Amino acid sequence: MRTKDFSFELPEHLIAQYPPAERGQSRLMVLDREKRSREHHIVTDLPDLLKSNFQAPPLLVFNNSRVRKARLLGLSQATGAQVEFLLINKIKDAGEPGTIWRAMVQRAKRRRPGSRYVFADGVEGEISGTEADAGEFRIVKFAKPIDDEWLDKNGHIPLPPYIKRSDTAADNERYQTVYADVTGSSAAPTAGLHFTRELLDRLGAAGIGSVFVTLHVGLGTFLPVRVENIEEHKMHEEVYSIDDETASRIENAKAAGRKIIAVGTTSVRTLESAWDTETGKLRRGEGSTSIFIYPGYSFKVVDALLTNFHTPESTLLMLVSAFAGKEFILESYAEAVREGYRFFSYGDAMLIH
Repeated sequence: MRTKDFSFELPEHLIAQYPPAERGQSRLMVLDREKRSREHHIVTDLPDLLKSNFQAPPLLVFNNSRVRKARLLGLSQATGAQVEFLLINKIKDAGEPGTIWRAMVQRAKRRRPGSRYVFADGVEGEISGTEADAGEFRIVKFAKPIDDEWLDKNGHIPLPPYIKRSDTAADNERYQTVYADVTGSSAAPTAGLHFTRELLDRLGAAGIGSVFVTLHVGLGTFLPVRVENIEEHKMHEEVYSIDDETASRIENAKAAGRKIIAVGTTSVRTLESAWDTETGKLRRGEGSTSIFIYPGYSFKVVDALLTNFHTPESTLLMLVSAFAGKEFILESYAEAVREGYRFFSYGDAMLIH
């Protein structure tokens, strides 16, 4: 299967540069996989939609990972040029007082081991090495501790590159779900951005349950596919965790014939990675996944999916194509373009059942 088979034309003006004026007011395209039909709604219609489209109250599964201010700007000590770094995960504390991080680096091929940079608060950093198939990322050793407290003060919200502006104070709230709890992501689990406290309360009042898993969004989610045949693409590992109560509620819901709705592709990847086919149960605790879901994959846990519209030729588009069929998804994307839907992180949503 070829990467270019997942391409589509998207006018630039449909790429959302800002969130909607009010959280939860985005449009919602509803796809019925069996009937191959589409309806147009708004996200606030979800309680009624879920009651009318499912015989028994479904169970929603959210990713409660919190986005850290992982984007840093460093000045090259050699040239004075400003270079952008996106911290992906901390490898280790390098003894007092330093810290070593894996980071995506702007124009990475130019960033050789030994290159030194000065970051906010006068913190110095050095590219200490690379890894096999390093691509855009490098190993960066900072001279002082770089933790979430320091990042909250000195880092920037890691808006994706298709948002052509600098982050603002408003992004501190809007590029974060209202239920974000466990810090560790380098990008938002964006399907969850549509939910307000009021909407969650309305869903609960309608008998629709909610549980939370954690997957820290990193390279595995947003690294581009750069091979011609998608089967050759290798996903990077991301860390997830599922507690016992959440796992039990999901297992009990499935046993009772209730549908499992994953809110976002990261929730899908967590559930499908943690499912033990031998026992028919979810593995508890912390794990890591490099699962790559593309057409031909057989889903074990997820029955429905709420997700945003994804970038062309991305692993995320391949995942939703595996769930609903490539032709149906691309037809639906074409309709979204005709109808003026907003695309990507701050854009509109799609419910597939």
